[in-house]
Amino acid sequence: MEVAAVDLGSNSFHMIVARLDDGQLQIVERLREIVRLASGLDQKKRLSDGAVERARACLGRVGARLRAMPAGTVRAVGTNTLRVTRSAGTFLQDAERQLGHPIEVISGIEEARLVYLGAAGALADRGRRLVVDIGGGSTEFIVGENHHPLEMDSLYMGCVSLSEAFFPKGAITRKAMEKAETRARLEMETLRERYRAIGWNDAVGTSGTAKAACNTARLNNWVDGPLTPDGLAKLRQALLDAGHVDEIRLEGIAADRNPVVPGGVAILNAAFETLGIETMEASSGALREGLLHDLVGRIQHEDVRGRSVDALARRCHIAVDQADRVQATVLDFCHQVGAAWELTEDQDRMLGWAARLHEIGLTIAYRHQHRHGAYMVEHTDLAGFSWEEQRVLAALIRSHRRKFPITVFDALPERWRTPALRMAFLLRLAVLLNRGRRPEYLPPITLNAEAQSLHVEFPAGWLPEHPLTLADLDAEADYLKTAKLSLSY
Repeated sequence: MEVAAVDLGSNSFHMIVARLDDGQLQIVERLREIVRLASGLDQKKRLSDGAVERARACLGRVGARLRAMPAGTVRAVGTNTLRVTRSAGTFLQDAERQLGHPIEVISGIEEARLVYLGAAGALADRGRRLVVDIGGGSTEFIVGENHHPLEMDSLYMGCVSLSEAFFPKGAITRKAMEKAETRARLEMETLRERYRAIGWNDAVGTSGTAKAACNTARLNNWVDGPLTPDGLAKLRQALLDAGHVDEIRLEGIAADRNPVVPGGVAILNAAFETLGIETMEASSGALREGLLHDLVGRIQHEDVRGRSVDALARRCHIAVDQADRVQATVLDFCHQVGAAWELTEDQDRMLGWAARLHEIGLTIAYRHQHRHGAYMVEHTDLAGFSWEEQRVLAALIRSHRRKFPITVFDALPERWRTPALRMAFLLRLAVLLNRGRRPEYLPPITLNAEAQSLHVEFPAGWLPEHPLTLADLDAEADYLKTAKLSLSY
């Protein structure tokens, strides 16, 4: 089967298609286009018409290749520019139509994790390594060992943003370069001591800036191996000698990269100085390769999201027995009504994770635990989850008890609203029926679902023998009317 990854970066868009055969990936097609999405952000963080049109045209071409691929075999993500823009919602709706597949906006930490996964997959295991990924709008730093990240940071600076801030008309002066490097060093101060303390054997650069710098230094005979501080200093001087981005003529740097090279080199030079990097090699693996590896893991049921949920549950000391009971009940309900309600396998998994975490808010307080839990899940770093997925997970936890918060679901992306409402319906019922917190409490239960209604069948005589459950069901039926959902039993 074929799988594909699409990286909607702040400077360029990338597509990679691979064939999955016996668990191994073989790359069959790549595409890269300079889009400069970050350059289209105005002072109000809205995307310009020109940037949107460039992105739209690129995604139309990518979509022509990927649109026919089955759902679940393509993973597309947006990074820093789509994290900060205020017009992300409108842009993403049109972008998804062009691509033919959903697009996730991921956090900086999730981007760092995926970058490391891609870099590590392309390199031999040689112990602890530092990975630096200079993107258009953000720069990720990761220290990891073999395939496991140990420390991750995402800083709000990139080759596009620094080039526009300090070299706005393309002029490359010594004063501007020094100011750009100072800004970059200030951003890196937050990680300097942590990273130096943990240490590494090798430093690796991913994405365009680092690869261009490594290639340029080698092709111009400034180094005879990995990039060194001396080779980087010669690249910096060559840019100063050029004096303007239009005058850069260096083998190893493509002309379409020239406008963002000064900012990228300033970040790279600051990284060498701040972290004491002695040599850096370039990796062919980066975010898109990491996306492919992560996607294959999901297909093969090795989903890092499940591990993230379990780790968060352990940190917050949830009542495991109760979480297990609610999760088992809600997954049984999914099995019964999933086809009628058109719930996907991934949505079933999301519902199971919501069940595991539904009482996480008790870590803070019993009162408003559902609100506390929703906030924690939405704003914590959960490896493998996109922002959108965390919002859905938070909405399910927010709605698992008391009044039904319909406005929370109205705020979700349109494609999630109906399934999330139905998922919340099942979770609420599972929580209600397990309120006794006893393993032997529940009898066999049968569900019958229609578009906006659910009928629950208990064994004859069971409900009259459990008046508190009957009272809970009566109250629940009233709560659900807010969402125009009907519960009968």
